[in-house]
Amino acid sequence: MLVIPAIDLKDGQCVRLKQGRMDDETIFSSDPVAMAGHWIEQGAKRLHIVDLNGAFAGKPVNGEIIQNITKTYPKIEIQVGGGIRDTDTILAYLEMGVAQVILGTKAINAPHFVSDACLEFPGRIIVGLDAKNGKLATNGWSKMSQHTAIDLAKRFEQDGVSAIIYTDINRDGMMQGLNLDLTVELARATAIPIIASGGVTTIEDIQNLCNVAEEGITGTITGRAIYEGTLNYAEAQALADKYKSASI
Repeated sequence: MLVIPAIDLKDGQCVRLKQGRMDDETIFSSDPVAMAGHWIEQGAKRLHIVDLNGAFAGKPVNGEIIQNITKTYPKIEIQVGGGIRDTDTILAYLEMGVAQVILGTKAINAPHFVSDACLEFPGRIIVGLDAKNGKLATNGWSKMSQHTAIDLAKRFEQDGVSAIIYTDINRDGMMQGLNLDLTVELARATAIPIIASGGVTTIEDIQNLCNVAEEGITGTITGRAIYEGTLNYAEAQALADKYKSASI
């Protein structure tokens, strides 16, 4: 199981938000490229990068920074989300060295676009499903949808989506632990691998995920916890690696 460090970009800086609120940010670094290097040195095998400005603008805003990261660390797998609403943007990210792109708002508002994208870019499309009180959110979590995560996960099952990132918005950035029950429920409802997100706080959260990984959970994204030090990243990935080797 992968433990994936999050690098959230806002106005060119590495930040973390609470429950997706753009006015409730903590700046952790003014050098996102160096921050990416830090997590790679700690053993990260993949990075999760979100263009927060792009999520609200509906188009990439911090693309130059992401390109600098891919150029500086060409061997690391990078998944990128935030403002990806058309095939031109997908292609631009893939050409700059991004391994996979994350479709969120576009996936919810136009599910057929996911089908088309998976056909055009096989193995390169992740869907991000971000839920609050059972309903999915869009547009940088500023708008609510009537869809549920399970409904759309089943819709995407035949499309070739490589993974679903499931985020509980109420837990995101709040340091309250994962909503493990809903994550497992989603994993059981679909054959698509699930990456858990929102609320990872301590090494116990990683252990709890490892205990249910066989349900179809292949990774987790962590942000504030590794920046504030309640979770030691190297220790977390080592635990995930140990579980994987023990279960093979």
